[in-house]
Amino acid sequence: MSQRRRRTNERVTLSDVARAAGCSLMSVSRALSQPDRVSPALREQVMQAVKALGYVPHTAARTLASARSNLVAVIIPSLSNVVFVDTVEAIQHVLMSAGFDIMIGVSHYRAEEDERLLRAYLAHQPAGLILTGFDRSDAVHAILDGYHGPVVTLMDLSEVEENYCVGFSQLAAGAAMTKALLEQGYRNIALAAAQLDPRTLQRVEGYRQAMREAHCYNPDLELLTPYLSSVGLGAELLDQLLAREQPFDAVFFNNDDLALGALFRAQQRGIAVPEQLGIAGFNDLPAAAWAHPSLTTVRTTRGEIGRQAADMLLTLMRGEKPAKHCIDVGFEVILRKSS
Repeated sequence: MSQRRRRTNERVTLSDVARAAGCSLMSVSRALSQPDRVSPALREQVMQAVKALGYVPHTAARTLASARSNLVAVIIPSLSNVVFVDTVEAIQHVLMSAGFDIMIGVSHYRAEEDERLLRAYLAHQPAGLILTGFDRSDAVHAILDGYHGPVVTLMDLSEVEENYCVGFSQLAAGAAMTKALLEQGYRNIALAAAQLDPRTLQRVEGYRQAMREAHCYNPDLELLTPYLSSVGLGAELLDQLLAREQPFDAVFFNNDDLALGALFRAQQRGIAVPEQLGIAGFNDLPAAAWAHPSLTTVRTTRGEIGRQAADMLLTLMRGEKPAKHCIDVGFEVILRKSS
């Protein structure tokens, strides 16, 4: 058997990369696991050898040998729209630039899936975790109690110093959108919400607080459903509100998918927006500004949340304490032509 054939049946090792790159084994290891600690010239030299040999790191063996993993586990509830896509892309950009790889899990808003993903990912001994929200089952809390690495939480805020997080006040954002509609002269503002995850329910509570303060709250104007959000569901929810024959002059939807669906349905039914009905959403998805009429919504900086969460996790993984345990990135009410 030729040397070439023999080598194709064997795993390329770190020693092979070191020989090809003309440097020490330690230098190669550092260039791959801690690229910020070597010179750009050495890093490029090593990466050329890696590409030429087709080297694939043996993550499990490296973790056992060094007691340090270059993996970070990220668990989010959904990838069905760009809300979490923007966040994950920002996380990946920051962590990959620092030499880390990420494992992405989608829980579909199910507690049992959160638990399953955590158990599976912790078997790889990740260097850190990025999770979504503080609403967790007892089983998940028990798993996290046994994990000794850093954890950063997305989308929510916490006053507890041990809870590292990046997000914004969902309750305040829901209240702010409602108050903006009230200030525009709407009084019978309906609320339509789907999915009903903890962040949605906080927005609902913000709506209730603002409506009560204005002495305009009417529970009959709420329409809540556990079904997953979609444009089609938004159209159906508007139909259901209209069928109730309960007067309303605006609808606040808990996300833009629903609001856009309602906007399309209003056009189909000949309901003038905003002359006969105001419509507002949440998240400021790209389509919101280009709808006709353009959609009033709440802008959330999802990419910034991901970037700052990844930066915070890097700080913790270095054994350092972040300047703040909780970062509030805020939000912005965007008034457009649909209200």
